[in-house]
Amino acid sequence: MKNKLKIIFAGTPDFAVPTLKALIGDADFDIVAVITQEDKPVGRKQILTPPPVKVVAEYYKIKIFQPTKIKLIIDEIKTLAPDFLIVVAYGKLLPQEILDIPKYGCVNVHASLLPRWRGAAVIQAPILTGDAQTGVTIMKMDAGLDTGPIIAQMKVNILPNETAETLHDELAKLGAMMLPETLKSFAAGEMELKPQDEKFVTYARELKKEDGKIDWAKPAIEIERMVRAYTPWPSTFAISDLRFSNKTIKVISVENTILSINKFKIGETFLDNNKLAVQCGDGALVIKKLQLEGGKPMNAEEFLRGHADFVGTVLS
Repeated sequence: MKNKLKIIFAGTPDFAVPTLKALIGDADFDIVAVITQEDKPVGRKQILTPPPVKVVAEYYKIKIFQPTKIKLIIDEIKTLAPDFLIVVAYGKLLPQEILDIPKYGCVNVHASLLPRWRGAAVIQAPILTGDAQTGVTIMKMDAGLDTGPIIAQMKVNILPNETAETLHDELAKLGAMMLPETLKSFAAGEMELKPQDEKFVTYARELKKEDGKIDWAKPAIEIERMVRAYTPWPSTFAISDLRFSNKTIKVISVENTILSINKFKIGETFLDNNKLAVQCGDGALVIKKLQLEGGKPMNAEEFLRGHADFVGTVLS
């Protein structure tokens, strides 16, 4: 490529880091600035912590903007005159005035197969609903929420033991692999834009901590997906009965195999071949790893050695 493509990169969390590094490492791009969210307090001690994207930008000595509102840096973006503004999990919507600045437009790397799963929790949603596949969509942004035309897509299969954590890492790598060549082809006029089919639109709302509370009246297959979809966040949990002082039980992982058992109370714990299981609305689940409030994460076998009386507890 004769002239380098000037890039402004907007992103915030770990998911955006592989793509930023891929662009930095490609000689056909010049990353003229990074836009990211403000440093935020993290952990029990509320230590002010920079976003992962900022850490990378600082290492490579790239100009950094952390506006409270992106409109505040419109003049700076215009002055930089980028060919592309790349958005990867930035976390804020871009107004039309900014979308119109780059020569080739604003391009988003989105962790789903649009138009399925627009919105926030798009990595968790396909696991939760039992989709066979998901993937990465590279699209040209417009003023809507993930509504722009598609430039490129790649699919991945969702494995039986897939968690949001493993899928996050796989999709982050896929996006980083796809974007550089896609941008070059797009700038060269070799990519055809494909409008999204509104008939197939679904939305994934933002998750909250309370979404992780398990409803044991649901079928076991739905709860099994939920445990995987909500790993590592917001995680899944239940409340014990009075035998364990109504303590919170974090359910860290369960076996994929659904037990065809429906003879216990909903939420009741029991042993199946010496494994800790819980009765669900349809079928039962074997718990592999859990954490009792105030304790440490344990394999179920280890947990039962110290809490044999847990068997028979009814979770809610």
